[in-house]
Amino acid sequence: MADTAGLPVVVVVMGVAGSGKTTVGQRLADALGAAFEEGDDYHPAANVEKMRGGVPLTDADRAPWLRRLAAGIDLWRDQGRRTVLACSALKESYREVLIGGRHDVALVHLTGPESLIRARVEARVGHYMPAQLLASQLASLEPPGDAITVDVAPAPERIVEAILGRLGAWQRQSLQEE
Repeated sequence: MADTAGLPVVVVVMGVAGSGKTTVGQRLADALGAAFEEGDDYHPAANVEKMRGGVPLTDADRAPWLRRLAAGIDLWRDQGRRTVLACSALKESYREVLIGGRHDVALVHLTGPESLIRARVEARVGHYMPAQLLASQLASLEPPGDAITVDVAPAPERIVEAILGRLGAWQRQSLQEE
């Protein structure tokens, strides 16, 4: 387990479908001795059915979901419960709801070539998100300028190592900004 003193209470692992949010998020949580939360589990049933049917979610569809996630983040922070949250967080406005002025929340953006991500989505079994929705996610994506950005091509263990190394730098930067 990594030394977690001074690290963020919550780490939001974001990216489009197939970028590895769940796989990397779970392994990062293990490395940090943190809880793992799957953002998809917070979607209302109507959102899941829309996505299962190949219909992209609108901002209005996402609003209650984002509020539920933000309430969870606040609860985990209040409890001092170190948590890694896997969540698409595609737009800046979504990240503002999730992170806003919360200085103890870090953002990790998993990114890579569309061809690699598409192949991963197409290879998934049992997930409600069809590959046809990847294009709408990529079109909606507003890459963050303030995130730890990591390429998803390496093995998950290497990705987690890269994130852990950069979380220490994130902490130093956050302290300087306060």
